[in-house]
Amino acid sequence: MDQKIIERLQAICGEKYVYAQPDDVSRYLYDETEELVRPEAEPDCVVVRPGTNEEVSEILKLANEMLFPVIPRGGGTGACGAVIPTQPSVIMSMERFDKILEVDKTGMMVTAQTGVTLYQLNEYLDKEVHELYFPCHPGDEGAQLGGLAVENAGGVRAVKHGIMRSYVKGLKVCLPSGEIVQLGGKLLKNNMGYDLMHLVVGSEGTLCVVLEVTFKLHPRLEYTGTMVMSFANPKDAVDCVSAVQVAGIVPLAVEYMDRSIALKTGEEISKTWPLKDEGKVDIIYMLEGKTEDEVYDTAEKIDAISEQNSAINCIIAESKKDQKTILDIRSAMYEVFKPYFVDSLDTAVPVCHVNELLADFDEIAKKYGSTTPRVGHVADGNFHNFILRDEEGNVPSWADDMRKDFYEAALKYGGTITAEHGTGKTRKPYMNLQYSPTVMQIMKNIKLAFDPNNILNPGCVFD
Repeated sequence: MDQKIIERLQAICGEKYVYAQPDDVSRYLYDETEELVRPEAEPDCVVVRPGTNEEVSEILKLANEMLFPVIPRGGGTGACGAVIPTQPSVIMSMERFDKILEVDKTGMMVTAQTGVTLYQLNEYLDKEVHELYFPCHPGDEGAQLGGLAVENAGGVRAVKHGIMRSYVKGLKVCLPSGEIVQLGGKLLKNNMGYDLMHLVVGSEGTLCVVLEVTFKLHPRLEYTGTMVMSFANPKDAVDCVSAVQVAGIVPLAVEYMDRSIALKTGEEISKTWPLKDEGKVDIIYMLEGKTEDEVYDTAEKIDAISEQNSAINCIIAESKKDQKTILDIRSAMYEVFKPYFVDSLDTAVPVCHVNELLADFDEIAKKYGSTTPRVGHVADGNFHNFILRDEEGNVPSWADDMRKDFYEAALKYGGTITAEHGTGKTRKPYMNLQYSPTVMQIMKNIKLAFDPNNILNPGCVFD
């Protein structure tokens, strides 16, 4: 990295907050993208940790002057390689932007700096604003709030409360030019001009740098419950989930797990999966209510519907400990299986086509002489299925062909290649499967309008 760039960054933020030594830089080079599919990081980078809006502005003005790339980085929990530098770059870590600025109880909104983690927000609300909470939970509480917004994170609770786009009400951002602007706010209605805020949501750090976020909160329901039911096959499981929804029951979360995944994960983390019947597929329901009776009443209704829809077994976690066991196994699944797969996909289809998608998954896996273990946010049509390594632990020669087949299966039903992980660098080569050249050119023109010198996260989403 040019020493002049380093010196100018030090003049803006102070020497303490500029890292140029390889050992200091190395921990900022990768995110949680699978090792076998992530791009190789360019080590010739410098890390800068601004602490004020004005410092962010000055860094971007300098980038336009000296024409170097800037990669805004949050908690590094992304899964599509969006923050992995592939050319010499300035990595702008937002970790010092860690203050919760305001909780508006009347409007049920929170405003916080971009670097506040999901864990910090939840802990603050638990202690200081107990009557409100932030339902969105994409999986890793080390994720920073600005990162959640620019990745349009999803997660297990989207079926009831929606994805991040449903929560974001306002963003204070620094444009690539260095100008700081407010997009949206605490208004519930705002119909003036184009909705630039929602262009930023999901933009993966390519359009601007988020400085502050304003999120919608929800009334906290004190009582929660967890139940699990088993089925002989995927179709019975999916049909039962549909029947519950048609009955007007909207749980906090509905999760699909292959039984083999549940048993293997439980074994690895020394916890016992509660179902031991002959079922092949399990459905987890997370419930919430104002009273314990309300939670149990909902559970009983779901149990009755499951009995009418071919469920083999149904259990309700009777204690917090039992609930935690079930949810810990679901949460640990990804890390347990990470050594066994090449890639974890996140396609989605309209919920009316989930059965067809899962049947296609099995046929595609059979075509390549493999299997494709899966879990899924079944009630919103989003599934994570694995492309497995070969017996030697390597990437099979057919892995990319299999990946394309999975993508084309989802697209056939009006679905998407990526429902929550993002495009980043790992899904970018497949955009032309989903979008026409005209649509892709419109997106490129939007990038050009925001960032004419292409300084922000070049190579992410588009080359």
